[in-house]
Amino acid sequence: MRKWHKAPEAIARLTPEQYRVTQENGTEYPGTGEYLHNEEPGIYVDVVSGEPLFLSIDKFDSGCGWPSFARPAEPDCIVERRDTSHGMMRTEVRSRYGDSHLGHVFPDGPPERGGLRYCINSAGLRFVHRDDMEAEGYGDYLPLLDRAAD
Repeated sequence: MRKWHKAPEAIARLTPEQYRVTQENGTEYPGTGEYLHNEEPGIYVDVVSGEPLFLSIDKFDSGCGWPSFARPAEPDCIVERRDTSHGMMRTEVRSRYGDSHLGHVFPDGPPERGGLRYCINSAGLRFVHRDDMEAEGYGDYLPLLDRAAD
């Protein structure tokens, strides 16, 4: 398995918005994220480390204004932390190795898919299309794209 890590050169390549979201715990404005309406097959990886985060098959339209996923592709690559900012009690989602702020997880997702909604900023993600997954080192996840969304 690949070694994922937070490299200074990856941080240097971030756009100002990607840096604000991933390194300063920012949030995109609702409805503005690059991947909100992406329906292509593939995998979403951490923009800093490249670690696998979410599969397109687990993406759903929650109407919240950010890409939403029912579950992580690789649970070990997700870290959940208590977030009491803005006078709310939420669960922050970060990438384990890239330590990127990704968004939050809520218990109001589709019950038939586990009941969770990972509400994720597009700025924390890089999308790898199914056709490029093998070449980019994500070939092990290709069979998962063929499973029925449950």
